[in-house]
Amino acid sequence: MFGLTFEKLLLIGVIAAFVIGPQRLPEYAARLAGFVRQLRGMADGAKERMREEMGPEFDEVDWKKLDPRQYDPRRIIRDALLEEPGSAAPAPALKPVSRSGPGPAAAAAMAPLAEGKPVTPGGPSDVRGVPFDAEAT
Repeated sequence: MFGLTFEKLLLIGVIAAFVIGPQRLPEYAARLAGFVRQLRGMADGAKERMREEMGPEFDEVDWKKLDPRQYDPRRIIRDALLEEPGSAAPAPALKPVSRSGPGPAAAAAMAPLAEGKPVTPGGPSDVRGVPFDAEAT
């Protein structure tokens, strides 16, 4: 658990005994035990809630397969590069973009530019459509 060996736990206990002191050590040990019990209860409660919400599918899930520690980015990239070109799932078809020209709203907004008229900021022919305050600039 977390790479802690018995020797490390013993060393932590000895240091805690010196820092905390023998009078307060039982109180802090009881608090730690209560915290561990509470944490374990919360974990069990979360597991039970997942089991209730997922139903019988909860027991069928291979949780080891979903463990993020098993993913090695180098292996994933190597597998993707060595994958056969035709074996990948085809990409979803995208709707072709129409190249016929601007839509009616864009054409109406650009009409003053095409006619050579000046565009006044904030005016009815403002192409940008952004509010503009001439006094603020």
